[in-house]
Amino acid sequence: MASSVMTPKTSPTFATTPVERKPRAPYRLAADDCVSCQLRTESSLCGLSPRAAQYLGAIRRPSSYPAGAILFMEGEQSRGVYIVCQGRVKLLTTNSDGKTLIFKIAKPGEILGLNATLSGTPHEITAETLQPAQLAYIGREDFIRFIKENGDACLQVAQHLGRDCHSAYEVIRSIGLSNSVEEKLARFVLDWASSGQATNLGIKVKLALTHEEIAQLIGCSRESVSRSFSDFKRRHLVEVNGATLIVQNKLALEHLAAL
Repeated sequence: MASSVMTPKTSPTFATTPVERKPRAPYRLAADDCVSCQLRTESSLCGLSPRAAQYLGAIRRPSSYPAGAILFMEGEQSRGVYIVCQGRVKLLTTNSDGKTLIFKIAKPGEILGLNATLSGTPHEITAETLQPAQLAYIGREDFIRFIKENGDACLQVAQHLGRDCHSAYEVIRSIGLSNSVEEKLARFVLDWASSGQATNLGIKVKLALTHEEIAQLIGCSRESVSRSFSDFKRRHLVEVNGATLIVQNKLALEHLAAL
C-alpha cells in the first residue's frame, strides 16, 4: 500500500491486503455466509436473491478492523471493493494544507470503492473506519465477474452508484448553498436523527462523532460547531449526553435548516 498519507488527528491503523482470519469479539458477524447473515439490510448487496447471495459468500473475504484503520487512500489504485457489514466508515479527502472534508459516513450494507473498481481509476477518496468494524472484501476481477453473471447484483450496484451521486449532490448543496453554520448543523442533526428512536424526551440517537468530525462533514470549523451546539442546547433544541443525542424540537430545527 502507498506510504504517503494524510495527517488525521490521530495516527491511523493501515489495513493491509485483506486476508482470511477468524473474526474476534466484538466484531463477530451473526453468520459466516451472506445467505443466513442476521445483519442483512435492505440496501445494496444484502438484498440479493439466494443464488446471488451464495455466489457473493463464496468470493468475499470478511475481516475485522479497529477504529482508525485505513481501507484505501485517495490516489491509490483500486484492488477491489469493501462491503460494510458492521460499524461505520468515514469517506474523506484531505488537501495539501491538511484540511479534511468528510463526504459521508458509510453504514452497514454500503459498498466502498465501487466507482474506482468499476472504472479502473484511482480512488477519489480515503476510507477510514470510524469505529471497530467488520467488512467483506471482494477483489476487482471477482467482483466484476459477479455482477456480469448476476443481473440482480448488477441492478443493485447501479442503484448504489445512483445513491452515491445523490449523496454527493446533497453535500454540495449543504456546504455551498447553506447561509450559516446553524443551518448546516441543523441539517446534519435532522439527517442523523432520521434513524433515531422516538421517546417522551424527543428523538434519541447515538452520535459517535467528535465536533471536529462534524465540522469536517458540514464544512466549517470545530469552534463554530461547538458554539452552535451550545446555542442549540441553550434553546432546548437538542440535548447531548456523551454519545447520545436527543432532538427536543424537530420543528425548530427544520425551520433553521430552511426545509
